[in-house]
Amino acid sequence: MARCEQTLFNAPGEALALTDAARLFLASEQETRALGAPGFDENMQAAMNCYSFAIKVYIEMNQPVMAASLSLELGNALKEMNRPAEAIVHFQRAAELQIQTPIESLLSLWEMASCKILTRDYDGALAVLSEMQHMCQERGLQLPGTNTPVGAFMDFIAKCEISRVLLLMLLEPPPQKLLPEHAQTLERYAWESFDSHSQVNFLPENVFLLLQSVVMACQEKDTESLKALQTELWPLLSAEQNHLLHLVVQERITPSGQGI
Repeated sequence: MARCEQTLFNAPGEALALTDAARLFLASEQETRALGAPGFDENMQAAMNCYSFAIKVYIEMNQPVMAASLSLELGNALKEMNRPAEAIVHFQRAAELQIQTPIESLLSLWEMASCKILTRDYDGALAVLSEMQHMCQERGLQLPGTNTPVGAFMDFIAKCEISRVLLLMLLEPPPQKLLPEHAQTLERYAWESFDSHSQVNFLPENVFLLLQSVVMACQEKDTESLKALQTELWPLLSAEQNHLLHLVVQERITPSGQGI
């Protein structure tokens, strides 16, 4: 059908037929996996090709929103099929196509960071989260007369801040390799910064103080305190953030990367 629509120069019909084909190939691949039947990923490859062609058609039609939605659909399907490394590029493409709609772009970048964490690319995840935080501060809706983002942008900044601090504790980059933006983040959690919470007022005070304690416990290599803080933070963090905190604790118990 898509080939016929292309011959007729009917781009919307072509894109729709390609999307239908992609979803049918994807459903077939999911059924094969559910049955545990052997295969060579031929249906998945066909689905990805159809999605790619449909996305290309929508871009040529100057419909980036439709193209982005298909990129997200494919990325989510790959992530659910435990293929996060392949999903990353599709979430990144969706974020680029959604550049005119910041909230949607941030959601796609968040999925991208999540996939990088799943593939243990912690440096890559940190870079994406830092980009998100910068994007919120640059493009987010702000209170009149201030530089403080509001609404969903504030929520994104809070989530990014927590994950970035935990990733920095996990990676422990040496001072000479610490980027200025990351050094500035860690400075906010030093005990000497008595007014630091006013600079990160997008975090609830209890979460900020507990994170500050985590940073100090990591610097002091105080494993017992870290375990106690993990218990207190557990109900306040997302599943992914709790996973990162668990890795931080394990790295202190079994250092030199053996716990990761």
